[in-house]
Amino acid sequence: MTRMIAVALLAFALACGRANAAQVSYFPVPPGSHPHDVAPAPDGSVWYTGQRAGNLGRLDPRTGKVETIPLGQGSAPHGVIVGPDGAAWVTDSGLNANVRVDPKTKEVKVFPLPKDFPNANLNTGTFDNKGIYWFTGQSGVYGRVDPATGKVDAWRAPRGSGPYGIATTPSGDVWYASLGGDHIAKVDTVTGEASVVEPPQKGAGPRRVWSDSKGILWVSFWQSGEVGRYDPMAKSWKTWPINDAKFGAYSVYVDDKDKVWLTDFSANAILRFDPATEKIERFPSSRKDASVRQMLGRPGEAWGAESGTDRLVVVRD
Repeated sequence: MTRMIAVALLAFALACGRANAAQVSYFPVPPGSHPHDVAPAPDGSVWYTGQRAGNLGRLDPRTGKVETIPLGQGSAPHGVIVGPDGAAWVTDSGLNANVRVDPKTKEVKVFPLPKDFPNANLNTGTFDNKGIYWFTGQSGVYGRVDPATGKVDAWRAPRGSGPYGIATTPSGDVWYASLGGDHIAKVDTVTGEASVVEPPQKGAGPRRVWSDSKGILWVSFWQSGEVGRYDPMAKSWKTWPINDAKFGAYSVYVDDKDKVWLTDFSANAILRFDPATEKIERFPSSRKDASVRQMLGRPGEAWGAESGTDRLVVVRD
């Protein structure tokens, strides 16, 4: 009897383990889309940028149905986020403009950069706590759009080319990461001035940046293959290697539980890093050369776009 109870308890524990294990699912998008960034929406759908198709896609994960919205001739969208207005906001390097897409009417509104900032190679956007949209451009540009007035401001980055990822902390501070400029920077949301913070080692190549719930910054280091944590109050860094290749940390995203999600191009995998235990959980793609770019999520779901396979991917708890 004791043995039977022990076997039953073991079976129950294994079943619970399977039930609690993360599940990975894939959703195909139209061939040739080269989906770059994703943005889960409050209604359950998922936006993605069809970089090579020049459109914004919208996936319904319940049915697998995808609809696409053309953004204009020459469009090459890179980043997408959902704004406080519920709309999709897109950085479009082909149009050299930021674009708002209304989720109900599908209306496309374009906010071109000032004429003295041509070919900005727009990358990523974020909203501050006052509803102002901030963006980066790899050609050495960062700026903002006031959705209420449509006014667009832009500034030259302090070290030229490189501004890439951008994020807002819970207190409303805006930070960007510069891959080419090898730094992160805090942007004064009033004056637009950027204050440079050096990486923990020269040549680390900060690509993306994200904030946890306490305002601690997490940075993916493309050139060194590490994830870095920067405490703005203590002005201190700590880093962890994510692979043996010492390169290829692309995306970083912090979920609602303060777990840090990364993508590792060298291992063709999505990673989940637990800062409390310093353990990494790996989710390799089912196909070669997935090339997952930026990740975003909502409670219980972490989403990415496999730009190399024309699929979206989600890891669910």
